[in-house]
Amino acid sequence: MLKIEELTLHYGHSQILNGISMNAAQGEVTCVMGTNGVGKTSLLKAISGSHPRSGGTMALDGEILGKLPSHVLAHKGVGYVPQGREIFPLMTVRENLETGYACLPASQHEIPDHIFDLFPVLKTMQTRRGGDLSGGQQQQLAIARALITKPKLLLLDEPTEGIQPNIIQQIGEVIAHLRDQGNMAIILVEQYFEFAYRLADQIVAMQRGEIVLSGAPKTIGKSKLLSVVSV
Repeated sequence: MLKIEELTLHYGHSQILNGISMNAAQGEVTCVMGTNGVGKTSLLKAISGSHPRSGGTMALDGEILGKLPSHVLAHKGVGYVPQGREIFPLMTVRENLETGYACLPASQHEIPDHIFDLFPVLKTMQTRRGGDLSGGQQQQLAIARALITKPKLLLLDEPTEGIQPNIIQQIGEVIAHLRDQGNMAIILVEQYFEFAYRLADQIVAMQRGEIVLSGAPKTIGKSKLLSVVSV
């Protein structure tokens, strides 16, 4: 679904990503792991178009993509749940979900039942303002909003950060369900090792803006992976 070759990214004169090459397959979760500051979030920003890449090529579902802005990539099927969630605090839960309509034709401007099946708490809170939700509920809202756009590729940046354990479990179950549906590729950036290792079909480990290790979890092994991502 996604193929990246030699991707680079700069913030001003500082190079953050150095020749990233990776794939993300439909029906799989690809976990990007590493310590703080290695470029994981920058990678998702480059893929989503929220920060332009400096170089390299990117193809989505076989289509070579230029350096497109985020709203164009969203229309092409890239769903992005950023770190910090970035929901609209003064808008209701339903209004937050409806912002996903921007990527869809008018005939599809409805909230599918499966969204509320995945996140039942949102159905009971449709009229509450996003800012009044707990952190875990806001994270569920952010994921649901991305799913409204019917993405081919779903990018999740630290979905467990600051979330209570029972919500972490629910989010993990949702990610596994979406993977098993086989309709999208999922790239998960995650610091919670056990959560990521359990969900991952493929792992990409980063250090200093580069990929230093990649492969299936069982092929890499826990001890080797931990030695890289916990340095």
